[in-house]
Amino acid sequence: MTARPQTSPPMVPLRAADEVMRLSRMGASFPTRLSFMRSLLRRMHRESWQFGQGRFDLDAQGFGTVVLTARTPLRAYSLVVFSHDLPPEKRTDRVIAEAWDATFSLFDGIPDEADIARLAANTPKQEAGRFTHRELVLGRANRSLRLFSHVTGRLATGLQPDIGTVAAVGYLMRTTAVYGSGKFGCCDRALIADRPELQGAFQVEMLAVYLFRWFTVQLIEHLAQARGGDAAVSLSPGIRNFLGVGNATGLGMAPFLGRHPQLIHAWVKARETALARVRSLPDARDETGAGFLRLLGRARQHVNEWRVDDPQQTIRIEGLRRDLAQLSGVAAELVDGTAPWERLWQFGQDRLGVEAQELLLSLLLEPHGELIDDLADQMHVAEDLALDPAMRLSELRRLIAAQQAWVDALALEGPGAEARFWYYSEEKLEPRLGHRHGEPGGMLEMPLAFAQDIRRLVTDLERELAAEDGIVAAFLMAHPQHRHTVRRVQSISGLDYAEVRDNLVADGIRPIDLLRFKLAFFGASKFDPKSDLWTRITLFQGAPHPDELATADPDGWAFAIRPEAMT
Repeated sequence: MTARPQTSPPMVPLRAADEVMRLSRMGASFPTRLSFMRSLLRRMHRESWQFGQGRFDLDAQGFGTVVLTARTPLRAYSLVVFSHDLPPEKRTDRVIAEAWDATFSLFDGIPDEADIARLAANTPKQEAGRFTHRELVLGRANRSLRLFSHVTGRLATGLQPDIGTVAAVGYLMRTTAVYGSGKFGCCDRALIADRPELQGAFQVEMLAVYLFRWFTVQLIEHLAQARGGDAAVSLSPGIRNFLGVGNATGLGMAPFLGRHPQLIHAWVKARETALARVRSLPDARDETGAGFLRLLGRARQHVNEWRVDDPQQTIRIEGLRRDLAQLSGVAAELVDGTAPWERLWQFGQDRLGVEAQELLLSLLLEPHGELIDDLADQMHVAEDLALDPAMRLSELRRLIAAQQAWVDALALEGPGAEARFWYYSEEKLEPRLGHRHGEPGGMLEMPLAFAQDIRRLVTDLERELAAEDGIVAAFLMAHPQHRHTVRRVQSISGLDYAEVRDNLVADGIRPIDLLRFKLAFFGASKFDPKSDLWTRITLFQGAPHPDELATADPDGWAFAIRPEAMT
């Protein structure tokens, strides 16, 4: 059934960008049913995608080639995976790695033997390989050695793995990079953006990870069979679904939020509109009220199982547990009355911390698919960041005044205000964050100091006030350093959620907040910060596997919990 908005009273106002787009709140984000993984599985289920194994050529140690295929109503995509023998001395999740347990490509169509031979010669090389428009995604992954060994050994002897050991990790393998959108010669997004199944943000990357998750289960069961023979067993359905794909993510995705302001606005606007629709409902139907209460209990269990080593995040999780207990004490009463979702939301605003408020947002959206799922189709845009050189300077000043009041609220003076700078590493072409006053390389800075750039643009525009009102082209002839800032101001007119409303080069900036914000839109869970610069996460934990999609609820896996805790 196609999701459609229900008739409802006028919506409550959307949350203000000054609240939503601050790092302190962005860094408390949770996935929702509008997240990209969730949208992908709904489409797969709705369109009855067919999945198959085109090739399974692994030796007793699990090394070799596997091809897994997903067939949509119009075309096919194939994940071509190469499983390698990785020496211990070469094992690292860092971007500087040159070898991995597995490398893979998502191929457009069904590869023939020549395609597989070409990919076998190039995919294991990753950045050093040569790729074509037939490769949509390039990726690599490493085994979680402790869990991988435990699961293999248990299955080989006819036993299921210990669920506590499984829950402590949550995945058999973790990706260390999943590249798309034309990187390293792969297919440019413009060539596939008109395909309905790939129009949404990061759908092709999520498809690759979903198929790779399927591969990890096939690999572990193959190894158990090779070791245990007739005594070996397959993973139980509950444990199999509980195992997601891990991911180690660092600074590579942080600048994306600055370079794609129109897209980020679309993501946030859809989520905030969904929240406003739900808050505006006058009452709760029996099934949605009961569904919310069930999900709240599941979310509490999910958070109870969420453990990390990072001291700061541990404190936040402990606070979240206390807040959810408090919410549980009043939820049944608040749901049973008029304007239940608004009353729940206001309780959260008055009584709960930021982590709990953002999790409550996810909980409120979950039972209301029919009301909000159509918004997932509004989370992609054809970005247009073109400069308008004919714009009058008076109009440019008006745009700045309307959009950039948040800049005036920031403390942008003193050495700490510009203590850091973003740049690309020469070797890996990956973003890095340098110390401006202690490291060389400032001349290579990426233009992510948006607040400072606006302040400098305004200063130079004020010097032009005495002259006759001119146009942007003439102004930029005299001040070419402002070209990217003027273009940005013009291109985000009216897009309230386009800007991260914080100082991205300040001393003490925590890129981990940017990472969590973006990863939550992917649908990631179990954020496990390893520093302020990188985190581990879990993808597709709890999701049905391809052989279950036809009959499973594609939305029944929010807030995955250990199998024995399921009711």
